[in-house]
Amino acid sequence: MEKIDALTKEKFAEITKEGRVVLEFSATWCPDCRFLDPFLPEIEADFKDSKFYQINRDNSIDVAKDLAILGIPSFVVYQDGQEIGRLVNKDRKTKDEVETFLRSLD
Repeated sequence: MEKIDALTKEKFAEITKEGRVVLEFSATWCPDCRFLDPFLPEIEADFKDSKFYQINRDNSIDVAKDLAILGIPSFVVYQDGQEIGRLVNKDRKTKDEVETFLRSLD
């Protein structure tokens, strides 16, 4: 999973324009975000057709505002530049919840 410390609007457009892209918005201080960290490599391995990015929400606030990312961790999925789904709330998420969400998009 590629980590992006500060996601600009230009970089956002570039990384979401082709293929299936999963953006995970998180923050270093967020315990619910850190809870998911051990499972992210497994989730990524289970969805090999997707490109995963972990975005530091605090340093990417303009893009987060544009996307209405208020709670973290939050997942937003794009297919060829179009948003196809989001798991956005302030609740702690489990590996199963994230994988069920990602499967629901197929």
